[in-house]
Amino acid sequence: VQLQASGGGLVQSGGSLRLSCAVSGLSLDDYATGWFRQAPGKKREGVGVISSGGRWSYYLDSVRGRFTISRDNAKNTVYLQMNMLKPEDTAVYYCAATSLTETMTQKDYDYWGQGTPVTVSS
Repeated sequence: VQLQASGGGLVQSGGSLRLSCAVSGLSLDDYATGWFRQAPGKKREGVGVISSGGRWSYYLDSVRGRFTISRDNAKNTVYLQMNMLKPEDTAVYYCAATSLTETMTQKDYDYWGQGTPVTVSS
């Protein structure tokens, strides 16, 4: 199983980025997918999760309304669209997959990808 996150980079405050998580070795139909982030000097936190069926999603309060998770089952890829980015969104972003649903608890996740860094300048 591999999860490959990409799409990070440097963006100005107020800008947008779309992160991708290409998944191989498992079907997104069977796994919920979450996005997490770790800012410098801080613990990793959950950003959002989308259910295995793609009909349910949940977001961290500070990103709700600005970030959107979506899936392309044909490509077995999950996306994190980030709009109205703020400097406090600067972090390394990770995608992960869980056989459970409705969880942003990190220990519940079975598979993790490598991180992709996002830097938002003020």
